[in-house]
Amino acid sequence: MKRITLLAGVAALAAVTVFSVGAYAGSQSAQKTSVKVTAKDSFRFTLSRSSAPHGKVSFVVTNKGRLKHDFAIAGKKTIMLGHNQTKTLTVTLAKGKHPYKCTVPGHAQAGMKGTFKST
Repeated sequence: MKRITLLAGVAALAAVTVFSVGAYAGSQSAQKTSVKVTAKDSFRFTLSRSSAPHGKVSFVVTNKGRLKHDFAIAGKKTIMLGHNQTKTLTVTLAKGKHPYKCTVPGHAQAGMKGTFKST
């Protein structure tokens, strides 16, 4: 009986070890992507890339203009950014196309909008 209990304990320990190593390896492969976003007073955003793998994406938004701007995507947005301010917005994106825009009245209509693709 003691031998069976010991074998069951060793098997459980081995299963936990295999699961832990697999979970650790999986978390290392799921990296988040960073996208640099520049807001300009010409009512345009410049993105360092137009697509990324689906999952966590961090948008590092810098306002190079004198007017205040923000950046909204996937139901989240940054605070209003003044001249030379930078904020990071991290969202989890599913595969597909995701519209982004500046939510200041009139800015998106003037061209501060676009679509970001996640693959």
